[in-house]
Amino acid sequence: MGVDRAQLADFDAWITLAREVEPLFGPMADKVAFHDALRRAIFGKAAFCIRSAPNENDRPLKGGIVISREASAIEWFAVSAQYRSRGYGRQLLQRALGELNPHEGIWVQTFNGSVREGKAARKLYSDFGFADYQNGGLNPAGVPTVVMRLAQPDIVS
Repeated sequence: MGVDRAQLADFDAWITLAREVEPLFGPMADKVAFHDALRRAIFGKAAFCIRSAPNENDRPLKGGIVISREASAIEWFAVSAQYRSRGYGRQLLQRALGELNPHEGIWVQTFNGSVREGKAARKLYSDFGFADYQNGGLNPAGVPTVVMRLAQPDIVS
């Protein structure tokens, strides 16, 4: 199973994944604004996912990631708890980075170092070369965040 572009048929599975991560991300699964943003990302080919086996009834997502090419940013990223520590997050992040322009720098807002539940996410971003850039304040769940940046690679002439 690889990373695929999300399709509208995946919408309900995305909402299920969103509901799972709400304790750390904040309320979104029942928010019209989140639904609209997710649909725009799907139609704009900016949402990617790893699906569970197609013969499963509800076709849950193992994980999903949404990017913004305009902002050169990762906008939303989650892996379902039952599928963590299996490399799915790494696959999703690698795909997302391949869709963004590394010469502009790439941004993500994630948990700061004080958030125990966010240590795996921070390690993944660090493994890819992201570094803390600035305080991100509290997210809608009241969890402290930081903005991380993947700096433009050195250009060798």
